[in-house]
Amino acid sequence: MRHRVAGKKLNRSRGHRTALRRNLVTALLVHERIETTEAKARAMRGQAEKLITLAKRGLVAAEEDPSRGVHARRLAAARLYRWISGPDGEQVDVLQKLFDEIAPRYQDRPGGYTRMYKLGPRAGDAAMMVLLELV
Repeated sequence: MRHRVAGKKLNRSRGHRTALRRNLVTALLVHERIETTEAKARAMRGQAEKLITLAKRGLVAAEEDPSRGVHARRLAAARLYRWISGPDGEQVDVLQKLFDEIAPRYQDRPGGYTRMYKLGPRAGDAAMMVLLELV
């Protein structure tokens, strides 16, 4: 029985699955749109939305108590890769982008920060491909 068993295994070990989700979420936040398989997109979509919500709450909390804003940043840093190459090759601080650009953009939105477009099957193995982007 699968009672209260959350998440998809994606045919990977625990460490590989964690690294995959962290890579995909970080890439989504940097590039704001990624092309991946439908199964991977569904598995990491919730995690990306939770990080954006965490950043939104961190911004609100930082206004009344700065230490709570720092706590939110540290929680987000534990779930992301901090530095990644951006679209034009320079290093991007993902945490700074999440809190300074992405979270304020969705301040008035109650959820649903991502959108998924189906692109059709991949040529090599017929896996359903999707375009996952921030709204």
